[in-house]
Amino acid sequence: MSTAGSHVSPTSALSYIYRWDLDKTYLQTEFDSWRSLLRTAVERAEDKRSVPGAATLLRELRREITPKPGETAHQSTRICFISGSPRQMRKVLTEKLRIDGIEFDEFILKPNLRNLLTGRFRALREQVGYKLPALLTGRAGVPTHVREICFGDDAESDAFIYSLYADLLQGRVGKPVLQEVLKRVSSYDEDALRTVALFESLGTGVNTPAAGTTTPEERVPRIFINLDRRSAPRRFDRYGTRLVPIYNYFQAALVLYELSRLTLPAVIRVAVEMIEKHRYSLESLRNSLQDLIRRGRLQINTVTQIAMSFADSQLEASLLPALGTLPSTREILRTLGRALGDLGPEPAVMGTLPSLDIDYLAALEEDLPRRKR
Repeated sequence: MSTAGSHVSPTSALSYIYRWDLDKTYLQTEFDSWRSLLRTAVERAEDKRSVPGAATLLRELRREITPKPGETAHQSTRICFISGSPRQMRKVLTEKLRIDGIEFDEFILKPNLRNLLTGRFRALREQVGYKLPALLTGRAGVPTHVREICFGDDAESDAFIYSLYADLLQGRVGKPVLQEVLKRVSSYDEDALRTVALFESLGTGVNTPAAGTTTPEERVPRIFINLDRRSAPRRFDRYGTRLVPIYNYFQAALVLYELSRLTLPAVIRVAVEMIEKHRYSLESLRNSLQDLIRRGRLQINTVTQIAMSFADSQLEASLLPALGTLPSTREILRTLGRALGDLGPEPAVMGTLPSLDIDYLAALEEDLPRRKR
């Protein structure tokens, strides 16, 4: 594995780790054909496109909301990228992140050239046996109080991998299930042994918490899955409320605001990027918010708080720098604030999601169809 970054956060001061996939999560990448794969490989950094809102969201996550005495903003958060892109793309990818003003602490890319030269052909496309040990390695030496929020997409197996990782950390999944998963994804023996050893070195053990509980002690309180392929959100219901399928990063920003991981000005700055750079409209932002409410992923009380903030003239004056440079942007956001105040209680239509007692072997059969090809 390969690591690089602008800052290294001491674990003693660390409070949150944000783990991001790259392709289709941060970058609008196409790799569904050989032609698109080749185009992606030779694309210059300045030509690569980020997913709307992703760059601003990452910059806001890098900020510290309430730094502890003696800590700087950068000491308490860590940004980590883990991507299936080959290591040979490191230079162009890090340059793209630099252009976007993204600071990071860790950048892991897949050793596909080595896999190819050593005949490890299954490892070229397989993700579980690559990402899971990378995540476990990144957790080594991290105190138990540190929380992680993960970002992935619906193109591969991020929902499965992040959820399994979270439950391994939490002690809900033990060694036998992990071994069976690695066997079924055809992980190479040495990789499987290393993954199990990494898990055992964390010393999480196996706990049996009450069904359906999600407490502040959760190591991974949220997982976001960007619906790049427009998968139906109900496809991910098996993973419970911890996993939030999103259509855009305005939705992620709203959920993170509810978790007290973003301030309201930060949410507004994400919306501003989406309006000014990607032509999002008032209707699309409002639909995104209402979609979260309908699916039970955002509380109506949170929306009420946002509406009251917009209605407060003094607070609005303090938010003006975040409201955008274009007059139309400011009017869209102000209109959105007024519209939020008119929203009545919307019942969730998704019903009750299952508890965090996930059947990973069943999920493996349904959510990782590529392994059968």
